[in-house]
Amino acid sequence: MSEHITGISSMATRQMLSELVADYARLSGRTVVVESVGGVAAARRVADGEPFDIVVLAADAIDRLVGDGLVDPQSCVGLARSGVAIAVAAGAPAPDIATEAAVREAVLAARSIGYSTGPSGVHLSLLFERWGIADTIAPRIVQAPPGVPVGSLVASGQVELGFQQLSEMMHLPGIEVIGALPPEIQVVTVFSAAVCTASRQKEAAKELIAFLASAQAGSAKLRHGMEPA
Repeated sequence: MSEHITGISSMATRQMLSELVADYARLSGRTVVVESVGGVAAARRVADGEPFDIVVLAADAIDRLVGDGLVDPQSCVGLARSGVAIAVAAGAPAPDIATEAAVREAVLAARSIGYSTGPSGVHLSLLFERWGIADTIAPRIVQAPPGVPVGSLVASGQVELGFQQLSEMMHLPGIEVIGALPPEIQVVTVFSAAVCTASRQKEAAKELIAFLASAQAGSAKLRHGMEPA
């Protein structure tokens, strides 16, 4: 009997992977254990040599791991695409977010604004700078610690207007996802998988990734706020 397959991912793909690895385990008879943490922490743990079989992160983070020789470049596969959504506390008034100008006004009017340390947070930070409001709203910015969903800060009242990947907010209690960023300011993150060079069972890891990227996995991705890549 082979060892169980291990993986690490960022939080954005946690719900999707939880469902898909359970499906794969039933189909293959192999045990799969995927740990989901903040994306920066996940990349660091791969870099530190922890013997994961696969890693699932934003494509640019996977590219950096390829450059450092930490994953097999031939194994890299795009799994899912995810956009940024906006949330308020359940029952709170929903601001207009239909256009770029409306989102800018909503941000300026909010008592507090939350975003993550992940790709969506980087995008929001640059957007606020481009809008020329970064200094104005700086005292009201609450950046969620790595691995902590922005939506949890919205639900607890620490944040009035929260931004994060839809997949990370849609299942959280106590909040209402009021919509996605409008197309003119939306950013879509591709999440990819790769086999780690530290893997002790690379063929099994490749088979798992093939399943995660298959058409069969598409409906689970949609259920968790993502689209097949």
